[in-house]
Amino acid sequence: MSIRHGLLALLERAPMYGYQLRTEFEATTGGTWPLNVGQVYTTLTRLERDGLVEPQGEDEEGRVRYAITAPGRDELASWFGAAVTPQDRPRDELAIKLALAVTVPGVDVRAVVQRQRAATITHLQELTRLKTRQDPDLSWSLVVEAMRYRAEAEVKWLDHCEAALLRASERRPPPAVPAPHRRPARR
Repeated sequence: MSIRHGLLALLERAPMYGYQLRTEFEATTGGTWPLNVGQVYTTLTRLERDGLVEPQGEDEEGRVRYAITAPGRDELASWFGAAVTPQDRPRDELAIKLALAVTVPGVDVRAVVQRQRAATITHLQELTRLKTRQDPDLSWSLVVEAMRYRAEAEVKWLDHCEAALLRASERRPPPAVPAPHRRPARR
């Protein structure tokens, strides 16, 4: 998800200033994606430059509230109307890490897989505890469930990786042992 579209979605609800946007973003996503307030203001500057938001003046404490514009609404509608493609998602660091690990001599790839599995299972347990929170907000619970399903899929994928490593090690011929040195026979 782009911060740009997230802020536009929040501004569709009501005009807000930067810190409010940060707070609402984190509340809506259950704090699963911490947002730096500097990122918010940088993004607001770009959105204003692109004509997607406009300042609505200052409140009594001098904070500038921003509102979404008609072109901003069009941009937001376009974003909601489009499917998320694999190109829209960040690179999968774990897949890249394992792909490289199997090519680097001396890396214990099984240990890499096991460490990751333990970390992912711990994360999954934390998410499961979060899920049991009383009266969860729908947007928050959707985010937590998405994270739980991804963690469950990652554990299954790590199981697959470990099985593939085992099969590959069984197919690999054992290292050649040099034949004992023989002396030529005497006649």
